[in-house]
Amino acid sequence: MSLRERKKQATREALRLAAMRLAAERGWEHVRVEDIAAEAGVSTRTFNNYFASKEEAFLATGHQRAERIAEALAARPPGEPLWTALAHAVIDGFAMDQIDIRDIARFETPPALVEEHLKAFVVIEQRLAEAIAARVGADARHDLYPALVAGAAVSTIRAALGHWRRTGSAASPATVLRDVLDQVAAGLPVPAQWRK
Repeated sequence: MSLRERKKQATREALRLAAMRLAAERGWEHVRVEDIAAEAGVSTRTFNNYFASKEEAFLATGHQRAERIAEALAARPPGEPLWTALAHAVIDGFAMDQIDIRDIARFETPPALVEEHLKAFVVIEQRLAEAIAARVGADARHDLYPALVAGAAVSTIRAALGHWRRTGSAASPATVLRDVLDQVAAGLPVPAQWRK
């Protein structure tokens, strides 16, 4: 990348991290675009050059994580089973976050952000389907399989992190994700305590 591109990327990253930090510290409803810009050391106008809203800045983390997962999946050994490779890629994608997801779990997600989250998940799922298609030699636009696997993976991640957040689990998000992804790989057997 050129120096200019690196500077732009650094500014975008500073804004993304500022949105996450402020949300964790103050709660989402108490964060304004002006606050994010000031935290990142730029003007509100500069913020608007990178993001259309504070929601978009906050959700940039999810998009960035999806890119990391896609890259990690592409780097897995070619002969590795797909779900195993995907599970490793997901864990790697979350492990590289620059902000502790526990901090973000502290605040209640307002309805406006939930709506934006759902839009983001559609984009993230599509990106993951493309990465899966590339790995197995399918066409993400015409073949169902990549979308099916991506949908299962994204739903699994959402369910795992939602449960982790609601229960206040002491386990790390990576541990919870690994356990849940393993359960899916095993065919979701009913746990012993619920078997009749």
